[in-house]
Amino acid sequence: MEDYKNIWSGRFDGDEALHHRVFQRISFDKNISPKDFVLHGFAVDEGVKRNKGRVGAKDAPDIIRKNMSNFPVVFPDFILRDFGNVYCANQNLENAQQELADKVTGILGKGGKSVVLGGGHEVTFAHYSGIKKAFPNQKIGIINLDAHFDNREPEIGVGASSGTGFWQIAQDGQIYSLHIGIQRNSNTLKLFDTAHRYGMKYILADELFFENLPSVYQRIDELFAEVDVMYLTVCMDVFNASIAPGVSALAYNGLFADTVFTHFFRHILKNEKLVAMDVAEVNPVYDIGERTARLAASLVNEWFMNHYRES
Repeated sequence: MEDYKNIWSGRFDGDEALHHRVFQRISFDKNISPKDFVLHGFAVDEGVKRNKGRVGAKDAPDIIRKNMSNFPVVFPDFILRDFGNVYCANQNLENAQQELADKVTGILGKGGKSVVLGGGHEVTFAHYSGIKKAFPNQKIGIINLDAHFDNREPEIGVGASSGTGFWQIAQDGQIYSLHIGIQRNSNTLKLFDTAHRYGMKYILADELFFENLPSVYQRIDELFAEVDVMYLTVCMDVFNASIAPGVSALAYNGLFADTVFTHFFRHILKNEKLVAMDVAEVNPVYDIGERTARLAASLVNEWFMNHYRES
């Protein structure tokens, strides 16, 4: 296990539980109990490179950890187990994805909740593969908060990338996915057509406004009702460039982390079928004041708070 002592640190107000922050509840113990959150870093952006994006996301997991450290603990039985990073040796993305998948399967098989800090959005296929192996006979739903469908067919001679995850998943059979925040100016007609052919449902970024929240809730609830377990993946390029400048593909008209977003995001998090979540595409090379990493950390922390609130 790598030494994360200097990463998991923050303001120390005391040893009593009422003072605790996340860094005081980190465990490296491999003994998983049901409902434990177990974290892996996916320190990989080979898929971004293959997808002709701006590399640098492989350096994000530890920076996100740092930005998670100081959040206050609001429930007494909270614990976060950190199982370290997965790396990509010799540009072998497929091996790195398989390694993460195997680790995720082990976590879920013991009743834990899987949290992954990316890394590029090639984490999606890896994370899903681990969930699928853990729940082979159950319907797995995916909510993808993203400006992009990430449903490209792998390029011949290049292979899988950060943009092919949902195409790969669809080859496994029926796909149960809802893509929220899709931008018309970020996806070709071919990608929309692929979404339609495979039954990938979506909500455009233009549809995310306060008066439309009942419809958004309904679409989310319909997917939850259709599946047995749920996986949430957040590509940080779904957000506006002003609050998430550190990504591979900037979105000038992306989402803001405002009241509308918070409402439907928490609506997702409070559902007991949610067993796995990741954040992807934080790129520290292009970040400003770690604001993208801080936002990603905040999104993960929202799950910690909402999961325990509903338990």
